[in-house]
Amino acid sequence: MQRMGMVIGLDADKVVEYKALHADVWPGVLARISACNIRNYTIFLKEPENLLFAYWEYHGSDFAADQALMAADSETQRWWEVCAPCQKPFDTRKEGEWWAMMEPVFHVD
Repeated sequence: MQRMGMVIGLDADKVVEYKALHADVWPGVLARISACNIRNYTIFLKEPENLLFAYWEYHGSDFAADQALMAADSETQRWWEVCAPCQKPFDTRKEGEWWAMMEPVFHVD
């Protein structure tokens, strides 16, 4: 299992909408997340800075392949199209990233 985290900004005018969307995530999107070996997925919001932090545990053996399967899913693509206007990606994110992946620096069980 691999712990992973990522971060992105949230448009201040879209906070209510983003919370509403995630209070009722589409079942197909949830199924795809699970099918791509992602467990314990949580998104946190820090206001008033409007930063979103996502954490999950990856239980697969090929993250790139699982992410490609997720990206190819039509319902997930539609979900991303709905959520993307709410988000404000960092200028410093790596090429190909929307959410910026984070380096783990500490963990304790």
